[in-house]
This record gives sequence, C-alpha cells and structure tokens, in this order.
Amino acid sequence: MTATPSPRMLARASSVLEIDLEAVAANWRALAALVGGPSRCAAVVKADAYGLGAAFVAPALLRAGCERFFVATIAEGTALRRVLKDAEIAVLNGPVASAVPFKAARLVPVLNDLAQLAFWRRFAKGEHRAMLHIDTGMNRLGLPPGELDRLAAEPGLLDGVPLAAILSHLACAEEPDNPINEAQRADFLAALARLPKAPASLAGSSGIYLGPAYHFDFARPGAALYGVNPVPGRPNPMRSVVRLKARILQVRDVDRDRSVGYGAAHRMAHTGRIATIAAGYADGWLRSGSHRGTVGIAGKRAPIVGRISMDLMTVDVSEIDPRAATPGAFADLIDETYGVDEAAAAAGTIGYEILTGIGRRALRIYRGGPG
Repeated sequence: MTATPSPRMLARASSVLEIDLEAVAANWRALAALVGGPSRCAAVVKADAYGLGAAFVAPALLRAGCERFFVATIAEGTALRRVLKDAEIAVLNGPVASAVPFKAARLVPVLNDLAQLAFWRRFAKGEHRAMLHIDTGMNRLGLPPGELDRLAAEPGLLDGVPLAAILSHLACAEEPDNPINEAQRADFLAALARLPKAPASLAGSSGIYLGPAYHFDFARPGAALYGVNPVPGRPNPMRSVVRLKARILQVRDVDRDRSVGYGAAHRMAHTGRIATIAAGYADGWLRSGSHRGTVGIAGKRAPIVGRISMDLMTVDVSEIDPRAATPGAFADLIDETYGVDEAAAAAGTIGYEILTGIGRRALRIYRGGPG
C-alpha cells in the first residue's frame, strides 16, 4: 500500500488498484448533508473498509468530520483503534467471549440479544457504554420480539449499561416502494417507545434516500461511501472511488472455430485477436463474469471470452487498435465509466462483493484525502 509508488513498483505490478480518498470523503460529506450534518452521520468501515483499507480510509473520513465508526468484529475494532485514537468505534457483532478487548481498545459493543446484554452488564457496572440492536424484520442479529417484550417488562435488565444508541437495520431499503420499509420503521418507533431514551439509528446507505422519517438521530452509511449506488435503477449520486486495472500479458491471433480457455467454453466465430490479462478469480474478478463482462482498452470496451480462471482472463481485442492492445499495457477493469455496480451486474452479484473481493495482489495506490 502506498500513496506514491515508485516507477519500479509500477513496472513490476501485474494489476493496480487506485483508491480516491477524497472521493470517499466527498461521498460521506454528501450523505451527512442529507441527514442534517456531520454529527448525524457515522461511517461503516467493516471488512477493512469494504476491502479498500480501513487504515487509510478511516483517517480520511475522520479528517472530513466523521466521529463515529462501525466495524463488524472485535479484531477489526482493535486494529482501527490503532489509527483512530479518540473516535467512537462500535462493534456490530457484539461481545463474543471476552470483554477485555473492548475495554483495552475503548470499543462500544452492539448488544444483539439478552445473553449479550447480561454478559455486558456484568462487565460494564455503569462505566462502559453499549448500543442495543433491535430486530425489526431481518431475523438476523438483534433482539427478537420476545426478548424485546421481556426487556420492556423488566427494564432492570439494562441497569448499569449506559446506552450509547439503539439501532435497527432495514432489509429492503434499496427498494423505496417496498412496504417492508415502513413496517420496519413503525416497529422501530414502537420499540423506542418501550425503551429508555437514547440516540436512535435505522438507516444505512440506501435508507438515507428513503427520506427524513428514516434518519432518526444518525445514519450509518457503508457501501455508498465507496461508490456503490445506494439508489439502484437511478443515476448514482456517489462519486467513483476505485479504479482497477490489470496488465495485458500476451496478444495472439486466433483462427475461426478455435476454442479459448478452460473447457473450450468459447469458440471463435471469426478470426481475431485474443488478449490474456493478469487478473482472475484469485484477484476478485469473479468466475461468474465469464463470457459476460468487459474491460476497457483505449476508451473502448472489449468483451471477456472464455472462462475466467484463477490468475487470468481472456478478452477479444479484435476491434481494439493493436497499438493499444499490446503486452505490457493496462486494461481497465473498473473505472469512472464502468464502475463496481456495472462489474457486479456482469458477474450476477452486487457491488459489495466486488469491492470486498478485490485481491491483495494488486498494487494499492491511495490518492487524495482531505487536508
């Protein structure tokens, strides 16, 4: 990982991932403006900031004004504390086996059931804050209805646990017309009425775009920070964050009716040229994108043909200028015009999986970032 790679590093790289930290910060600022200001917008940086490097992304967000961060695991929180000295860091999975790391790294657990609440109460003794997660329809993490009923009937179960926030999570926020959204909001309001007063949070990236009724005290955007479209089917309001390019290793002429790649899964319909590119599913370029995706070379799109393998993919460059499609040149896998959502659609998945799956073989270059 570097901000200023040397010419030698670039010359040796088979693939390069450029991450625009200023774009991440700009996306956060835009979302914060929608929900009413910096104090009302957290940032989700779990899974190493969706694969882009939390050690670089989180400080850029902090400089932009973000003060509250969410991770998934204790290990992620402990690592993040090394680079964020004073910001609030909440752990979505809650305490698992020990409370010691939470105290040492000053982490805030998200309590997902009464067992976690009881565990944390024994440790907290009125001194260590926690967040409470209420399940309003995901049936994943969070207090289910029966446990919420018990907690409402026995408020003493919260004695000694200062509440930093009460959370829930929308299941269908990317579908603005889905009635489940309003049902969950209503259930969340009902739950809040039965619990001690604390800051409330319901909306993630897409939930922010459902409107002010879903914003509550603060929002928790994640994928949108990294350029994933929070409003599918509409123009992406987020700035592009990543550019991924991989080296062309070889270009060859292939006759009509000759096969390409494993399983002879592609057969040439005409005599043409095939370029082999140094990226495969070990680099996060999913095998499911075989025969479907494209790469950019000299401003044109070239189709992926044949099966994507572990380290390589093959593309038909018959329509690309031979002076551009040449060994040593780079092909653009993700850029400003073909983003993570387009790459995900070609592979039959979502942008989250594309981002978190980008392999570590790519030379990572961090650019920008607020001063």
